[in-house]
Amino acid sequence: MRILALILGAFCCLGVFLDAFQTIILPRRPKGRFRPTRLFFLVTWSPWVALGDRLKNKRVRDQFFSYFGPLSLLLLLAVWASLLCLGFALVYFALGTPFHDGLQTAGSLLAELGTDIYVSGTTLFTLGLGDVVPLSRVSRFLLVMESGVGLGFVALVIGYLPVLYQAFSRREVSVALLDGRAGSPPTAAELLRRHGYAGGDAGLIQLLDEWERWSAEILESHVSYPILCYYRSQHDNQNWLAALVAMLDSCALLITLVEGEPVRQAQLTFAMARHALIDLGHIFHVDRPDHLAASDPDRLPPEVFYRLCGALGNLPMRLCQDESARKRLNEIRSLYEPHAFALCDYLRLTLPLWVAEQRKIAPLWETIGSTGSGANSPESALGASEHVSELAVSSHLHDQDHGI
Repeated sequence: MRILALILGAFCCLGVFLDAFQTIILPRRPKGRFRPTRLFFLVTWSPWVALGDRLKNKRVRDQFFSYFGPLSLLLLLAVWASLLCLGFALVYFALGTPFHDGLQTAGSLLAELGTDIYVSGTTLFTLGLGDVVPLSRVSRFLLVMESGVGLGFVALVIGYLPVLYQAFSRREVSVALLDGRAGSPPTAAELLRRHGYAGGDAGLIQLLDEWERWSAEILESHVSYPILCYYRSQHDNQNWLAALVAMLDSCALLITLVEGEPVRQAQLTFAMARHALIDLGHIFHVDRPDHLAASDPDRLPPEVFYRLCGALGNLPMRLCQDESARKRLNEIRSLYEPHAFALCDYLRLTLPLWVAEQRKIAPLWETIGSTGSGANSPESALGASEHVSELAVSSHLHDQDHGI
């Protein structure tokens, strides 16, 4: 029995060491089906989803799912600490509980195991109470080693949390900036429409370049720390997966319909964004077979397609009149939409529309750029011309031809 305890204890300790190394330190995709972290998320995420799906209110449901990421991080750290404590306790038990404990009942294996767990816990968290004394050199060595492991564990936790939240913050800055460029929630039609002004190609190329880099950062950070995928955006109408798919939709439209400088950058951004989407699906093992992908809902049915044509009507794009362009668009969509649906179903996130729904209130960027009265009227601008530089953006807010 004590030999079995020694094997189980060593297995627990080595398993946690390897799992924590792969999860926190190793900058690669973790391997292994029986890793404690993977088993933890398999056990916890499915019940959490089952409870969340029962909530009828969308806002309450999204709020409920947003708790899982931070809470799972704390629970995962607690699981690692518990397994380490149990592993060392089993090793002490295999050595015959070489401690002097005034509360221990002689001849009771459960009492011995209780003493071992107590000693392991106080040593791992470096309490150093001194009420239990080791009686052998081996036990002294193991106590010192476990206290070192406890200090290292605390240091890893302290260093791990800032890294996660810095990566989360970098991700969300770009998602929030997309609000003014593609709407909230973001759509491909709105993004292209808002860059339809004179000289908008340069701004569009810059935006696509930024999102190529953003996709690469997502690929690097979320593959190394998959727990970030469970973290939700701070705003109800935004999420990182919808932003990623909206950019893929925009790139698909540009590749299909446009000739010129934005196309090459759209191809580069599309390749990197699709790479990130597929690799994240591999991490959660949600690759969807072809027969299941065929049953996914159509994000661009005929009625939505004609709305898209109307939304792009003022832009130099000819979509409805060219059947080959529509066919090419569907082919490009098939390269990423099945992966997006699979990841969306797993994480319980929402995918963006192709065309934004009609709103009664104009977006803020249009309100600021439109002609109005008061501070932004031509009269007020002329009155302030001697105080404001002609090169300042604020002096031209009244100008219809000025784009923001």
